[in-house]
Amino acid sequence: MNSPSIKDVVKEKYGEAALQVNSGGSACCGAAAASSLGCNPITSNLYDASQADQIPAAAMLASLGCGNPTALAQLNPGEVVLDLGSGGGIDVLLSAKRVGPAGKAYGLDMTDEMLALANENKQKAGSHNVEFLKGEIEHIPLPDNSVDVIISNCVINLSADKDRVLREAFRVLKPGGRLAVSDIVTRGEMPPEIRSSVLLWVGCIAGALQENEYRSKLASAGFEQVEVEPTRIYRVEDAREFLAREGVDIDALAPQVDGKFISAFIRAVKPSSSKDKACCGPACCS
Repeated sequence: MNSPSIKDVVKEKYGEAALQVNSGGSACCGAAAASSLGCNPITSNLYDASQADQIPAAAMLASLGCGNPTALAQLNPGEVVLDLGSGGGIDVLLSAKRVGPAGKAYGLDMTDEMLALANENKQKAGSHNVEFLKGEIEHIPLPDNSVDVIISNCVINLSADKDRVLREAFRVLKPGGRLAVSDIVTRGEMPPEIRSSVLLWVGCIAGALQENEYRSKLASAGFEQVEVEPTRIYRVEDAREFLAREGVDIDALAPQVDGKFISAFIRAVKPSSSKDKACCGPACCS
């Protein structure tokens, strides 16, 4: 798989998901399987009733995430928030309410159909501190040091160049800014049968990093205070129907993957300054 093939399939499948919502249906992760791994359990029961009441129904139906970063992230009034891979806009609209009229919530997405759906949801919600941007998470169209908090919901794992994504996130964050994303991670090596399928990549599985590799890439990008907090652990039975349709021998694969796919909340901080990052004691910080 080369990068364009992954990107093209992601764009196609998420575009289909947006159109499905517009036609009165609901989306699932990658629009690949409406009642299997994509939707149940990964994308199910992530938002409570109080949050659902704050946003248009179409934003909820288009949710393709694996967590709820807006519930776990610390968002303060007046802050600027950026959602990488914002889809139908659910997390952007919820963030906009948290940061208030003095703050700003950006959503970044590369899929025209999702951007159109997100802007419709913005109008329905009456959100004036929201802006949706077209672009790729590997090339964020915002200036250096312009964002307080970056959130993302099961999107970074879809990128074929995660190092670039994390470097870009680091670049646009202000000194002291926070990364607070939900994503899929793995514990242990992933079988080649899973890694080799582009459709499984779009289904939020095959592109997942190992937990320690995620930590390492964040540190290499410059982040500190890295934390990976598991929020859900998935079993093979959760994915049996979906994987069977992809031609995977479930029973043979089960011992290698059962319990190794995890939704996690991942936190990291951009150092306040280069001096803070290099400081080794009271003498060098004075």
